[in-house]
Formats: sequence, structure tokens, C-alpha cells
Amino acid sequence: MRDVEKTIGNMIDKQKVSFIGSIDSEGFPNVKAMLQPRKRVGVRTIYFSTNTSSMRVSQFKENNRACVYFCDSRFFRGVMLKGTMEVLTDSESKEMIWLPGDTMYYKEGVTDPDYCVLKFTAISGRSYSNFKSEDFIVE
Repeated sequence: MRDVEKTIGNMIDKQKVSFIGSIDSEGFPNVKAMLQPRKRVGVRTIYFSTNTSSMRVSQFKENNRACVYFCDSRFFRGVMLKGTMEVLTDSESKEMIWLPGDTMYYKEGVTDPDYCVLKFTAISGRSYSNFKSEDFIVE
């Protein structure tokens, strides 16, 4: 892949749904659909919003290994990023990705204790397109 950041970044930006993977206490992978990321810095750092009380947050606190998958079903292509997930509860992080309509999910607003930020940091990835797969390192 010539320009990982541009190619993968464009695909990420066009998807309305993403999938995150965590590891449960028995060592099994768990996958969950999420709304599109709130913010990204290249393809290395991706931010999501979620509930602090969620099962995923508990799992990431126990084991921060994670993956994120983006799928463009129209063209039957996708990308999986492997890395780590941090759970952020500081006000600066929460305010950084807050959107006005978020009170639908977090009734108390940006300070709602059940609102947190997931910060994914990618180390590598694998893309699928045109009936072939390709591994890449995220820099």
C-alpha cells in the first residue's frame, strides 16, 4: 500500500459504523459495533465515546490489547488495526470529543460519570481489498 495513512484514513472517515475488539476474562475475543470514531490523528490514534459502565471498559481496564475494524461493504474491503485501548475519564479528553447531541446518551452532559473516552493507539494493521490482504505497520 503506497500511502497507508491516506488510503486507510479515507476509508475510516466514510464509515458510519466501526467495530472494536477486546479480550474477556477467559481470554476470548469480544467484538462490538460502535458509532464512527469521534476523532482520529492519522490512523495511529482513534477516539471513541462510550459508557464508563460498559463491559468493554471493564475489559480494556483488565487487558488493554484491542483491535478496531472498519468495513466498506459497498466495495467489499476492510481494514483491521491492532493496538491498545486506553480508557480516559479526564475532563480535557471528554470535552475534546463531546458533541451537542451526546446528552441523548449521557444525560448529565460532558461531566456525566458514565461518559468516557476510548483512545485506541494502533501499532499495525491488515487491509483487504480487491481479493487480497496486506499487512502494514502504523507509524
